[in-house]
Amino acid sequence: MSASPTGSALRTPRPGGDDHGVHGLPPLSAVPARSHARRKAADLAIKIVSWVAASLGIAVMALIVWEVVRRGVGAIDWGFFTELPPAVGEEGGGLGNAILGTLVITAAASLIALPTGFLGGVWLAEFGRNGRIATTVRMVANVNMGIPSIVVGLFVFAVLVKPFAHYSGFAGSVALAFIMLPVMARTTEDMLNLVPNELRESALAMGVPRWRVTLGVVVRAARSGLITGAVLATVRVAGETAPLLFTALSSPYWLEGLFGPEGFFGGPVANLTKTVYDFSGTPYPRMQELAWGGALLIIVAVLGLNVLMRLIFQRGKEW
Repeated sequence: MSASPTGSALRTPRPGGDDHGVHGLPPLSAVPARSHARRKAADLAIKIVSWVAASLGIAVMALIVWEVVRRGVGAIDWGFFTELPPAVGEEGGGLGNAILGTLVITAAASLIALPTGFLGGVWLAEFGRNGRIATTVRMVANVNMGIPSIVVGLFVFAVLVKPFAHYSGFAGSVALAFIMLPVMARTTEDMLNLVPNELRESALAMGVPRWRVTLGVVVRAARSGLITGAVLATVRVAGETAPLLFTALSSPYWLEGLFGPEGFFGGPVANLTKTVYDFSGTPYPRMQELAWGGALLIIVAVLGLNVLMRLIFQRGKEW
């Protein structure tokens, strides 16, 4: 019987043999062994570089926060939250109207973007999957997440401000909602995709309708991630200034109702970021102090919201 033509190519080299490799590969003895000391040195060097880079980033952030706290803490008092901004050159006053306007604009944006983004993410994860429409929606969402916020502001200005010949808080909310929407949609899809398929299959095997499986089983299993995504989407727009420059603008007065010159739909609405932007460029000490106080309030709100959500979910895991 003739020998197999592949027998010599597949043979295993014998220990101590004089083999020249398999399939043209060099013998193991010809491969240089990496020194253990060299590997440890490379690992230590990478750790040091990473530690230094992280330390520099943290130091810069800490310096920024410290400077904002040092300059802005003096402006925080009861009047800061309840009074209107002072007139030029005057003392006292606060940012009460800007705080109220920011809360209303952000809340309206959340009401527009969060439910829409949630439903869009559910459709992408559970029903659209790999269809052409779903692929297109994902691509559009990814592109929108990378669009500069000032471009969003210009777009909303052309659609909702210029045709009606006035700025409005509603236009500002729409601009912020455009920024929040893709973040919420993609986060929802990612969180639902992490839910094991066995949960879906088990519920469907019991005869539960697909929509109830999605809302009662899949969404419930991913609720912590969905809430985190909603918070992150809200925090994403908490410090935005550029979209509001072209939409809500600002106002020295209180927000009064929905319509009218000082209403949510009828005219400019004061907000923290635009007020901080305006006051920081003035030569008046009180306005500069209020600007630092507004910046401190934004940092505390964003940081506090993130810390609060982490504590809540950590407590939930312990329970």
